[in-house]
Amino acid sequence: MCKTVTLIFALAYLAALFLLFVGTFGWFGQERDPLAAVFLVPLGLPWNLFVDLFGDAVRLWLAALSPLLNLILLRLICGFAARS
Repeated sequence: MCKTVTLIFALAYLAALFLLFVGTFGWFGQERDPLAAVFLVPLGLPWNLFVDLFGDAVRLWLAALSPLLNLILLRLICGFAARS
């Protein structure tokens, strides 16, 4: 079950990243949307709450990478649970 949850989280993260890049850079003829990262917010909690501490240039990239921390933590937890 742990691997399934991790896989679903990873797929949701990839989909949210794709939507971020489509909305931010206007791929596929889409208009640029300032709310393109809205799907990354719940996936990156609580780490994306600290994004405001950094400058504007890095904010987008930190918000995009914050769910990766949760994915790494999920993978570590699954590894420890499998060993027990």
